[in-house]
Amino acid sequence: MEAAVRPSDLDPAIAARLKRDSAGLVAAIVREYQSGDVLMMAWMDDEALHRTLTTGRATYWSRSRQEYWVKGATSGHHQYVKSVALDCDGDTVLVSVEQVGAACHTGSRTCFFDELPVKGETR
Repeated sequence: MEAAVRPSDLDPAIAARLKRDSAGLVAAIVREYQSGDVLMMAWMDDEALHRTLTTGRATYWSRSRQEYWVKGATSGHHQYVKSVALDCDGDTVLVSVEQVGAACHTGSRTCFFDELPVKGETR
């Protein structure tokens, strides 16, 4: 099944490298530029990636609302993009940002604050 790709001004050379899911999306892992801490995960389509690359503001696709959202537009917790890297499979981008305020909608600095217990041997 071919991915549903919405119209976009994304550079065709970049678009050709993306491996989208059936909804036309790639995962976006977001980390803090200075510390490397993982902040959140969101989704991008071609246009969200184009907007992120050209504006320097992290822009995502909301699967539930079916619309674009710029991180911080409502909350004031902006993400200023420092770099974007495509993974080896082309299905995930790593977005390094300067995070202003909390990254998580709960008010937490990161969305990954709920640690699960790990049992067994660790090294």
